[in-house]
Amino acid sequence: MIVQNLQDTTTLHNGIQMPWFGLGVFKVEEGAELVEAVKAAIKHGYRSIDTAAIYGNEQGVGEGIKQAMLENNIPREDLFVTSKVWNADLGYESTLAAYEASLSKLGLEYLDLYLIHWPVEGKFQEAWRALETLYKEGRVKAIGVSNFQIHHIVELMKTATIKPMVNQVEFHPRLTQTKLMGFCKEQGIQMEAWSPLMQGQLLDQPILKEIADKHNKSIAQVILRWDLQHGVVTIPKSTKEHRIIENAALFDFELSPEDMAQIDGLNQDLRVGPDPDNFDF
Repeated sequence: MIVQNLQDTTTLHNGIQMPWFGLGVFKVEEGAELVEAVKAAIKHGYRSIDTAAIYGNEQGVGEGIKQAMLENNIPREDLFVTSKVWNADLGYESTLAAYEASLSKLGLEYLDLYLIHWPVEGKFQEAWRALETLYKEGRVKAIGVSNFQIHHIVELMKTATIKPMVNQVEFHPRLTQTKLMGFCKEQGIQMEAWSPLMQGQLLDQPILKEIADKHNKSIAQVILRWDLQHGVVTIPKSTKEHRIIENAALFDFELSPEDMAQIDGLNQDLRVGPDPDNFDF
């Protein structure tokens, strides 16, 4: 599977087209820097923006989207906007209310993708029922989950009538989650990577540097290309325009099978975020 350009999409199991590459805004605070980052990404060809209620920045994301659409003459339907319902709102009515709150802050009439942020035991089933309602009513184009392990998805499917279209999880060369990736592929669930660069912890890794030098690319570009060649959607975070441009310069080179195997071999099952089976928030 070769992704050719920044506008290339994967087809979710319900037929919706989702960009392979996008901008994440985790830990980016409300304000001008956020608005400008979103505008820069869209100006330079990004069509996917990923946020979440808990990030506390949906209003700025929405403002950036609005300004970028006006300045670049881009219709709303060309963009793919994702947000997520937070743990405190996991319930049927509370999830529906959370969705309305996110839409209001973003200033949008619909979301392209809405995710359950974490698999809180005993709560995600009712939240999923709310997502199914939103989907059936046409209020959201696709629904999915985040940080779900195999057993969480199996548990969800005992009561669900619609299979998740996306599972957004921590994924990088130190955490390759091969069993989960295989399960998602078998089930037709698109895997998406958050923290693809391991929050910067891989940017001086010798093997990655060697591969990057060989291709005359940065380590970050090599990792992001590795994501795409694994068939994993990726959403690196940056607020700097030059880095936003650099992160997306992935379509003029290809990692060899040997490169891919070397990077796969860096796996240590090491997380920078919480363990989905043991988190407390």
